[in-house]
Amino acid sequence: MHFAPQGYPWIFGLGSASLILGLLEFRIPSLGVFFLCLFVAYFFRDPNRTPPEGQRLIVAPADGRVVTVEQPCQDPRFLPAPTIRVGIFMSPLDVHVNRLAVSGRIEAVRYQPGKFRPAFAQVAAEVNEQNAVTIRDEQGGRIALVQIAGILARRIVCRLKGGERVEQGARYGMIMFGSRVDVYCPPQVALKVEVGQRVKAGETILAVYPPTTGEDGRSETA
Repeated sequence: MHFAPQGYPWIFGLGSASLILGLLEFRIPSLGVFFLCLFVAYFFRDPNRTPPEGQRLIVAPADGRVVTVEQPCQDPRFLPAPTIRVGIFMSPLDVHVNRLAVSGRIEAVRYQPGKFRPAFAQVAAEVNEQNAVTIRDEQGGRIALVQIAGILARRIVCRLKGGERVEQGARYGMIMFGSRVDVYCPPQVALKVEVGQRVKAGETILAVYPPTTGEDGRSETA
């Protein structure tokens, strides 16, 4: 099992504390810290994922449950034109490593300080601390991935910078201890998820671009 780099100080720190308490014969505190260490290790787990094949696919950037699907959605903070928004809530038990929904080029990365309301609440998308990444994908569309901190989250990690080339399914950051990621998709895509559905980052297909017409007049498939 792989772990996110941000988790190693927590895992080693708690593991060391449990060992020291055990050597000092504080057995019950040692056992409590040991189980806390196991939970933290579980939280920071980072399993390998294989994106589905297809150039027209938009995949989930986060593990969790779809809590909102809004179409059309107008949010000029991220994209000027109408979009489709899919909100994914990550509970403390979900994998919290975030992955890129599409391949393309980063247009902008923008951090917004804010509050720490429950991440599953609708108002969280507007008032909570968040970090937005805008990508121009290979289909010519623009996708926004917005990491939103929750009531427990106090740190958003994003390793991206503007102008770089990225690949679908690649790790790009995480949010610590319960949070949410909203995906803003072009309005022409066909959604493949619904509210209440569970998704996996880098594997679950959120939406599909319509087929394009090649030079021979035939529709190109994914």
